[in-house]
Amino acid sequence: MFLIEKTAALLLMPLGMGLLLGALALIAGVVQWRKLGWVLGCLAVAWLYFWSTPWLSMHARAAIESAYPARLAVDVEVAPVAVVLGGGVASPAPPARFMPDLGRAADRVWFAAQLFHAGKVERIVLSGSVDSRIGGLSEAESMRIFIRDLGVPDAVIHLESTSINTRQNAEHVAHLLNEWGVDRLLLVTSALHMPRAKRQFEAQGLAVFSAATDHEAVDTAWDLRKLLPDSEALDGSGRAIKEWFGLWLSK
Repeated sequence: MFLIEKTAALLLMPLGMGLLLGALALIAGVVQWRKLGWVLGCLAVAWLYFWSTPWLSMHARAAIESAYPARLAVDVEVAPVAVVLGGGVASPAPPARFMPDLGRAADRVWFAAQLFHAGKVERIVLSGSVDSRIGGLSEAESMRIFIRDLGVPDAVIHLESTSINTRQNAEHVAHLLNEWGVDRLLLVTSALHMPRAKRQFEAQGLAVFSAATDHEAVDTAWDLRKLLPDSEALDGSGRAIKEWFGLWLSK
């Protein structure tokens, strides 16, 4: 089921769908269905173009993030524990990389540290398994290295190192919290990921307060240059579509 979901999500993303339409256009041309091939080819180009424009990409992400605006740590609710989802810190991979690599979503760990220092939580759970492509440390262990350097003591850090997706994040963390007798948490993840993640944790019977960070939709003003295709915009559009698809699956 996991592989089916991943494959479907890849095909729905702008790049995956563009390549699929392009491949179908080539096949149609080979079998002499030239009109169909022409239509499919035009659709492939148009699909890739529109999703690669910063204007559409930014608005697609804003549509998801708007429900979870940025807040300072001092304005966030108090809860017994903060749960930080993986996806922003990659494992060390000696000898090519000796320290964890901080990706665009590493803000999650930084914000969790701010919440602790602001007295909003007593414990922090870092959730994420090993990246099967490179091995090494789990995401949870890699995040621990970072959050230690941000002044969070080992005594309050707890690892959940077995979950490979958001559904498992919620299931495995819920099991841990049940052992502690805790039913409330601050969920720390990217604003783009928050709707899907919050739904999964609430499905486990937990009271979830959102602590969204890593907001991407910060420039939605009109500018003619935003109609020029951009690879980063295409990537952002793909992640927005992935979240919409994930929300649909979690209904």
